[in-house]
Amino acid sequence: MSAYPAWTPASRPGIIPLHPLTFGTILGRSFAALRHNPKVLLGFALGVQVLAYLLLIVGVGAAAWASFSRLDTLRVGTDDYNAVLAGSTVITAVSAFVLGLLAGALGVVVQGVVVSEVAHAALAERLPLRTLWRRVKPVFWRLIAYTLMLTLALVLVIGIVVGGIVAIGFTALPVAVGLSVLVLLAAIPLSLWLSTKLLLVPATIVLEHARIGEAVRRSWTLIRGRFWVALGVTVIISVVFGAISQVISIPFSFLTSGLSTVIAPTGDPEPSAIVAIIIGAVLTQVVTLLLQSVALVVQATVATLVYIDSRMRREGLDLDLLAYVERRDAGATGLPDPYREHVGRQIAPRAAVPAGPPYPYPAQGYGPYPSQGHAPAAQGHAPAPQGYAPPPQAYAPPPPQGYAPPPPQGYAPPAEGTLPPPPGDAPAPATPTEAPTTAAPPAWTPPGTAPADREAP
Repeated sequence: MSAYPAWTPASRPGIIPLHPLTFGTILGRSFAALRHNPKVLLGFALGVQVLAYLLLIVGVGAAAWASFSRLDTLRVGTDDYNAVLAGSTVITAVSAFVLGLLAGALGVVVQGVVVSEVAHAALAERLPLRTLWRRVKPVFWRLIAYTLMLTLALVLVIGIVVGGIVAIGFTALPVAVGLSVLVLLAAIPLSLWLSTKLLLVPATIVLEHARIGEAVRRSWTLIRGRFWVALGVTVIISVVFGAISQVISIPFSFLTSGLSTVIAPTGDPEPSAIVAIIIGAVLTQVVTLLLQSVALVVQATVATLVYIDSRMRREGLDLDLLAYVERRDAGATGLPDPYREHVGRQIAPRAAVPAGPPYPYPAQGYGPYPSQGHAPAAQGHAPAPQGYAPPPQAYAPPPPQGYAPPPPQGYAPPAEGTLPPPPGDAPAPATPTEAPTTAAPPAWTPPGTAPADREAP
């Protein structure tokens, strides 16, 4: 049996590297999930957006027609007419608000599917829509309930503030106007702060199956240290899509105006002019829905990437993901969900790595991961020098057995206890020593040459 392990192919790369992410990586990979599985994400998001739009239009239109049609039986200007008019307006507004909440809830379903897809795309897994929905289904009502609670809390706060300003306006109008301006100016940073702090709630509900209160606390905790990164990416994505929508709406407005001019040059409200206006409005709405679907997918991708990055930095999620990928690629089945393991784990901060040689990796605040099968170097020791050590020097062969080199000719060391001869006298001839019993081996000569003291044949 071979001593070397069997060869295994390299792990498939996901949409993100499995280590803590930088601002540029999160921003650059925001569209990666859409490219990774466009048929599922874009198709599902567009279908849900169209369904929500139709539900809103048909529902509000039906409520308005049912309520305002009663005005045909009443005389204009009477008390009954005014009462029915006010009641019809309230009914239409309430129905639009309720249906708007339902449309927003459908958008949260899209966000939940996108969260599940991005989490698996990070592991280089592409799942069909049926499997993604099966993973979101157990927490579907939690997502709906969280969205409704957030919307109702927002409406309640706005109602209280507006009611207070109106009450002040009856007594001091300038004070009410100044207070309104201050409230609007304060609402912008406050809304950005709250939306960023609660950015990770849907991802926490979907991936960890957390309850609403626990998900809010988890999002509040995980976003610490990554608040400005999440805020910056979210604002940039929102500004980009807002600018794109404005740029796209301009040509369609010109198209609608041109069609109306060509079909009805006199400007009379003819049926052809109405048809041209309807066609332009439908085209504009179709493009708007497509753009909203892409924006919804990208924003949900950003939230998921920030969630993964925050857990990598605080809880070592990257270690769990790497272990999962290694075992999966080795052929293991029935593996536990890595996103639900070690939730809330605290890891020791990793030492910062200096940039530059001999370290080939940038200083991100995290040290290199130890290679598999080797223990990491002990703290306090200098890192091993880069490169390979020189090969050991060759050793000379040992001398043959039974041979000792002869002493130098013409000199013998003085006997122990005798004095050296006085200066000026010639040294006594050395006592001849007995020749060694073993003949010395011949000197080595290169192959193909003859020794100098050997006669040529």
